Amino acid sequence: MKVSKAGAVVAVLALSLTATSCGGSEEESTISIGIKFDQPGLGLREDGAFSGFDVDVAKYVAKELGYDEDQIEFKQVYSSDRELLLQYKEVKFVVASYSISEKRKAKVDFAGPYFLAHQDLMIRSDETEIKKAQDLNSKRLCSVTGSTSAQNVKDKLAKKADLLELGGYSECVVALQDDVLDAMTTDNAILAGYAAQKSNQGKFKLAGLNLSDEYYGIGVRKGETELQTQINAALRKMVKDGSWSRFVKANFGDEYRSEPAPAITEGK
Repeated sequence: MKVSKAGAVVAVLALSLTATSCGGSEEESTISIGIKFDQPGLGLREDGAFSGFDVDVAKYVAKELGYDEDQIEFKQVYSSDRELLLQYKEVKFVVASYSISEKRKAKVDFAGPYFLAHQDLMIRSDETEIKKAQDLNSKRLCSVTGSTSAQNVKDKLAKKADLLELGGYSECVVALQDDVLDAMTTDNAILAGYAAQKSNQGKFKLAGLNLSDEYYGIGVRKGETELQTQINAALRKMVKDGSWSRFVKANFGDEYRSEPAPAITEGK
């Protein structure tokens, strides 16, 4: 019997909660934070080390909450299971290119936003036929299950596109490189990170289309208003002391033109 990824996550989390209830609660000497493990420039795990803009933001916020780096436990999240990991208290908060939307706010609360990205397309460097979103109607397109980008394509941009939804963006990159697909879509910050990797340089390019506004927020459990307020205070300080700008430059380089840090609109 085939078990869905979401179903497997629920089962694992249920077992984890059972074990916790039997063994008693553990003091919060560490903090668990959900990030992506496969997004160059945002959240990447290589040889046991973590890097990326979201990682830097997560570390900064954790420090403001009273945690040193060696007290942080990063847990991998996918676009399709971020809400589950928050609801089951597997992570304290999520910093994972997590676009704020009304649909998601029905399940979790957000702090921020702390970054503004735009949906774009990544295509092979020799691609000449894809110049606008409508050109995807006769093309093979890849996105990630549970992402707002996939839903935006389905609903608005190219309803006739042959859309393949995979578990991670790195899988889309491989399919695009192998000519299995014609384009992949997600936020330009994510795409720029993949295109800039040494192993990918010269292979891909961004179409340069601003197909949507994606405001990244930090996800917390519903009703965690005190934590939401504390994170917002940390984000404001991060921008004011110049750390936000340093993180952008260090992770995206001089060629990526990011928007200014957005005003905080969620919570207090």
